[in-house]
Amino acid sequence: MENNSSRSLVTAGASLGGLAVVLGAFGAHSLKSHLSPDQLGWWQTGVQYQMWHALAVVALGLSGRDWVRVPAWLMAGGAAVFSGTLYAMALSAPHWLGAVTPVGGLLMIAGWALLAWRSARGPSAGR
Repeated sequence: MENNSSRSLVTAGASLGGLAVVLGAFGAHSLKSHLSPDQLGWWQTGVQYQMWHALAVVALGLSGRDWVRVPAWLMAGGAAVFSGTLYAMALSAPHWLGAVTPVGGLLMIAGWALLAWRSARGPSAGR
């Protein structure tokens, strides 16, 4: 890896990924009989989005490229907000919390959009 920023991204992505496995197993084995179908769906959606974005963050961290840092952190933060609010609602938090969930989604989208934009600009753009 090139620097501590890359190491931090890999650590964050690996932590998000490991936590997604734990939460997925917890949902499937411990919560399944206690949650409504809607709540279980929120839980599963949270796990899926968290895992996919964890993998992306790890990959971007392993790339060692400085220009991927901001997109990767947007994805990591977005996944935490998006999935966290879904987990909370599944565990009976107030449903108004669902109004915060799209903020996480927007952060993830912003991360992907910024990654695409920076990638399209090419190496000579002075990132």
